[in-house]
Amino acid sequence: MSSTLLAITFIAAVTLCYIAACVAVPFRDCPRCDGMGHDIKTDRKGRMKRGKDCRHCKATGKRIRLGRHLYNLWLGIHRDGTR
Repeated sequence: MSSTLLAITFIAAVTLCYIAACVAVPFRDCPRCDGMGHDIKTDRKGRMKRGKDCRHCKATGKRIRLGRHLYNLWLGIHRDGTR
């Protein structure tokens, strides 16, 4: 097999795996708060306490995957165009 064909096959396999992940699990943990929904702070004594809610995931701890977001946008445009 030539290296070009091998590279194309690898990229296609990675793409199909990502599409399968977007279909099976459309939400992922928020990278900003590590899926907790809030920040962890320490008080002056060093004890852990809850911080502010995460603005990026709106305190849910989950964010939608990029591929799923693009699919949802495409689906909305398709729905609006075919009515």
